[in-house]
Amino acid sequence: MNAPPTPGSGQRRFGWPRRVFSQVLLMQLAIITGVTILVTGLFLAPLSAQLDDQAMRRALAIAQTTAARPGIVKDLGTTAPSGHGPVQSAAEQVRRATGAEYVVVMDRRGVRWSHPDTHRIGAVVSTDPGRALSGREVMEIDSGTLGRSARGKVPLFDTSGEVAGAVSVGIAYDSVRARLLAAIPGLLAYAGGALAAGALAAYLISRRLQRQTHDLAFSDISALLTEREAMLHGIREGVVALDGAGRVRLLNDEAQRLLGVGPQAAGRPLEEVLGGGRTADVLAGRVVGDDLLAVRGSRVLLANRMPTDDGGAVVTLRDRTELEHLGRELDSTTGLIDALRAQDHEHANRLHTLLGLLELEMHEDAMEFITEVVGVHRATAEQVTEKVQDPLLAALLVGKATVAAERGVSLRLAPGTLLPDRVVDPRGLVTVVGNLVDNATDAAAGSDGARIEVALRAEGRTVILGVHDSGPGVPREQQASIFTEGWSTKDVPAHGRRGLGLALVRRLAERQGGSVTVSGADAGGAVFTVVLPEALAEPGPEGAAETVAGRPDSPPPLTPPAPTGEQR
Repeated sequence: MNAPPTPGSGQRRFGWPRRVFSQVLLMQLAIITGVTILVTGLFLAPLSAQLDDQAMRRALAIAQTTAARPGIVKDLGTTAPSGHGPVQSAAEQVRRATGAEYVVVMDRRGVRWSHPDTHRIGAVVSTDPGRALSGREVMEIDSGTLGRSARGKVPLFDTSGEVAGAVSVGIAYDSVRARLLAAIPGLLAYAGGALAAGALAAYLISRRLQRQTHDLAFSDISALLTEREAMLHGIREGVVALDGAGRVRLLNDEAQRLLGVGPQAAGRPLEEVLGGGRTADVLAGRVVGDDLLAVRGSRVLLANRMPTDDGGAVVTLRDRTELEHLGRELDSTTGLIDALRAQDHEHANRLHTLLGLLELEMHEDAMEFITEVVGVHRATAEQVTEKVQDPLLAALLVGKATVAAERGVSLRLAPGTLLPDRVVDPRGLVTVVGNLVDNATDAAAGSDGARIEVALRAEGRTVILGVHDSGPGVPREQQASIFTEGWSTKDVPAHGRRGLGLALVRRLAERQGGSVTVSGADAGGAVFTVVLPEALAEPGPEGAAETVAGRPDSPPPLTPPAPTGEQR
């Protein structure tokens, strides 16, 4: 394989740079330069017109001042135009005092009575004086005998108000242009300063961008984004990214599936998306630790939270539902092995008893012994299947009764128990009953008269479940916390987690709009009560008749519920 080329090796190519830093810097410099040139041009364009206007107004003001001098009108009527006359003297005095290019006084015919060039006195002016001689003031840029100038013309009125002549004052246009050119260096200096400041700011911003983008090229960033999207949506772990304000920044497909939310959750606050509860607390960082357990719906999640530099966090979620089920099955299998070991001893004792009866030729007693042993188990199974008509739940109770018996705990159905075969979610109900019975077995084992009583009854489409054990019960101060994920009083099992059974029971009940509660019984122990609305399907005509016919007249009320062994 060929070694990858090292940076900077090979022929250097000139052109548009690839790095984000360089591209942004060049674009910013181009924008700043263009804006500076545009602003300078936009400033210079009106500056020329403004200087022209100022020159014309200055010429007009000088003309007005000259026309207001006493004796000008009188001298026009009493003297002849001359290079040494009073009108020429007064006009020259004004011209020298104001710096005007010329001050021309003319009569009603347009004949000059004053001019910087005395040879032109007595001749008609070179430009049309009609508007000034008609009584109007004039401002204009025009060319005459002295070249281009900014002009102001004012009429002269005699004592009767008639126009006796006019005064024309000119400002050399070269001086106006000189003022404009004189302003350009200063303007360019300011523009250059602004350009330098903008270039420095652009460089600093680009350097910051370079650090934040790790000096990557745009193509590299695009490739990284594509790879990130593929990775996030391809992995089998849920990923939730939060910003510093606690809003959801990103969820991959697996996180949406595990949390039961859609892509519209992005950009919304975490509490608004998930509501209250432990799952939201874990994701928000209010619960600290590694491999934190949370229950979302029917799923058991394992969460790890890593803060980010911007005050947010990235949370990874793993689905432990199947693992928890396997762990529970492992616990159940371990208990079943212990029960089978004990049952093996009991079975051996029964065989020895049977062998002894046969050796003593007590055949009738042997037959009665066998009938009694077999009949007890058959009677238990028949009793369960008669009152619990759902096959999955009935099989569960028969198996749990056998396991409980091997642990010295008697499991029986409460009087009035009757559950028709119309369960909408049998597996969910099996999970609820199995967890509660397992907890009750653990709690009742070793107590005096160890027993468990299970009550199941239907009210319309609602299923009411009660599990009563003879264990030590649940202290009142702990009754509110036993349904919290992770709460348990037992030793950690082989699969490494406890405190999920009752949390799952509560979530399954709440998912169906129901509830689970725990209380103490009058005779001691704990009682758990689970109410599951709409857990049964609507009965058909035949099913309704059977339900009415088989329902007891007054089913006994269920006592309130209590926590079971696994969660205590």
